[in-house]
Amino acid sequence: MANTKKLLMLVGDFVEDYEAMVPYQALSMLGYTVDTVCPGKKQGDKVATAIHDFEAEQTYSEKRGHNFAVTANFDDVKVADYLGLVLPGGRAPEYLRLNQKVLEIVREFDAAKKPIAAICHGPQILAAANVVCGKNMIAYPACQPDLTLLGAKVGTINSTCSNAVVDGHLVTAAAWPAHPEWLRKFVELLGAKITI
Repeated sequence: MANTKKLLMLVGDFVEDYEAMVPYQALSMLGYTVDTVCPGKKQGDKVATAIHDFEAEQTYSEKRGHNFAVTANFDDVKVADYLGLVLPGGRAPEYLRLNQKVLEIVREFDAAKKPIAAICHGPQILAAANVVCGKNMIAYPACQPDLTLLGAKVGTINSTCSNAVVDGHLVTAAAWPAHPEWLRKFVELLGAKITI
């Protein structure tokens, strides 16, 4: 029997390595089927990732990461098949937000109030889809002016970039150091209970 606990992750070339791989693996470990899709690519293709790090420079550094598998066909996406949406960061959101079908998918998830988890530059896609007005959220600091201009209520990022913000069905975070809180809050929005 097919897994009905499916999540969609939108990726593209130079998606941030940790922000794609860690949620993919963690959510898969919990029993979700995570379909990773990219416009212009099909199941079995790969996207290149980028590793962003916080070193001594004024902004993050970028290094070539791994190849990340595309596990489903973008053209076959039906929002009704999925419980939630994951929007990782990196440079991919810069161009993914230019794709009208990407924006339609995001708007459909938002209209259905399905959980959406966006991190780092991922909220650029939410902004382009015009679904941020009035929402409490955070993003990588360089992306926050875009959110503010579109009417989002941008929150405070803690000193370690490890916090996440929930507003209704939306959970956002500034960067991969927030993975534990961001993923925990996303899973809670999905209705899952994890006990140890």
